Amino acid sequence: MEVPLQTEMVDLVPNGKPSEGLLPASVPALDKQRVEGPRSSCGGGGAEAQDFLQKSPSKELHFSDFEGKTSFGMSVFNLSNAIMGSGILGLAYAMANTGIVLFLVLLTAVALLSSYSIHLLLKSSGIVGIRAYEQLGYRAFGTPGKLAAALAITLQNVGAMSSYLYIIKSELPLVIQTFLNLEEKTSDWYLNGNYLVILVSVTIILPLALMRQLGYLGYSSGFSLSCMVFFLIAVIYKKFQVPCPLPLHIANITGNASHSEVLREEGQLHVEGGAVALCTPSYFTLNRQTAYTIPIMAFAFVCHPEVLPIYTELKDPTKRKMQHISNLSIAVMYAMYFLAALFGYLTFYDGVESELLHTYNKVDPFDVLILCVRVAVLTAVTLTVPIVLFPVRRAIQQMLFQNQEFSWLRHVIIAISLLTCINLLVIFAPNILGIFGVIGATSAPCLIFIFPATFYFRIVPTEKEPAKSTPKILALCFAMLGLLLMTLSLSFIISDWVSGTGRPGGSH
Repeated sequence: MEVPLQTEMVDLVPNGKPSEGLLPASVPALDKQRVEGPRSSCGGGGAEAQDFLQKSPSKELHFSDFEGKTSFGMSVFNLSNAIMGSGILGLAYAMANTGIVLFLVLLTAVALLSSYSIHLLLKSSGIVGIRAYEQLGYRAFGTPGKLAAALAITLQNVGAMSSYLYIIKSELPLVIQTFLNLEEKTSDWYLNGNYLVILVSVTIILPLALMRQLGYLGYSSGFSLSCMVFFLIAVIYKKFQVPCPLPLHIANITGNASHSEVLREEGQLHVEGGAVALCTPSYFTLNRQTAYTIPIMAFAFVCHPEVLPIYTELKDPTKRKMQHISNLSIAVMYAMYFLAALFGYLTFYDGVESELLHTYNKVDPFDVLILCVRVAVLTAVTLTVPIVLFPVRRAIQQMLFQNQEFSWLRHVIIAISLLTCINLLVIFAPNILGIFGVIGATSAPCLIFIFPATFYFRIVPTEKEPAKSTPKILALCFAMLGLLLMTLSLSFIISDWVSGTGRPGGSH
């Protein structure tokens, strides 16, 4: 029986795992393949798809080189961990520059659009039997499409890893300083963030990044998410403990309950005249810094490079099952993002900084709870870096070593080279908001809006959906939205930098 071109591969074939290298092969055309049983398969993608498609003795193509073993729950952990990272620390600042209502509208829109773009990716993947972002680009536009996707993934995930390591650089010295009960930072090496970020990269991140399969990181992802839940609980709790406006002199006050009462009483003494306005929430705000809000949100929801690798390692995979995993992960992160942003903003209002944890130093740098939160966030972002590194390494493989088999030496060298470059970037990066704004305004719209829509338009056959059909028109509108978002965000950011009035983030 002939298999039509639009047959959804995910419903016909067993799971498969992308290898690190690509092997040259000749892949027969889809319209010439046949299916003889429920586990038979058809696929395509040309020679570029060989590391996903393997010929069986019956000359049929299967995703049979790896049988997925990752459970539904572990897949949710991995994808949620890929979504959540340091972006949550910048959302309170974003709310301060949009207002609560506008922030909620924007966050909801970005979450829904992210889910829709994952639907486009899974639909395209199902039609051609390919489960790698770069390979979809190759099927849609040939080598230029593959290179464009690989470049966007590299920029996006390098920016993400840079922001994670920047948090380690800025927060770990404060944690050590607090543990040592030092009121002022010294010049010792163990309080130097540049040395510490290199130490963490070598001793913790690199060993995890050397694993070959994402599924092995499910438990570390679960622990990482638990740390971020603790962060959220602490932010909510602190809303009811920190006075507004902040007292002028609170440097030596600890964070226990009795002194919190002192904070509250001192704070009330300063609520005079115009000070009340400082503690009034804004529901709708537009200013120069609003230009950073959408890029930060887009960056916070980018998980698209990890979707297809997680799909590949999923046990008993179907497109519907993977879509449920994506929707659940986005919904959980949406709730955590909004709550963290809301209570962080309602704690400091317009005084919130681009990196939320730094703002708590204004209250008490020796607060035990905030110390624990810093440790939790450091643990979470550290365990997220290996997951984000996987797609970057694969993108480099696709661009430079596409016809070579897997090599442990190359596997290790790429990981070490990536971490070295990212450490250099972190050491010389001005601040975390600059990373969020610039990277989010360029690669994030490509990965969320432009690429999934254009790949879908090109890959889905016209026999199934004509070019003027509603789904394809929506896909084109989706791509145009991403292009508009990228253009506006970059123009605002560049304008701010040129004028010097909106230089991102300030100093830390």
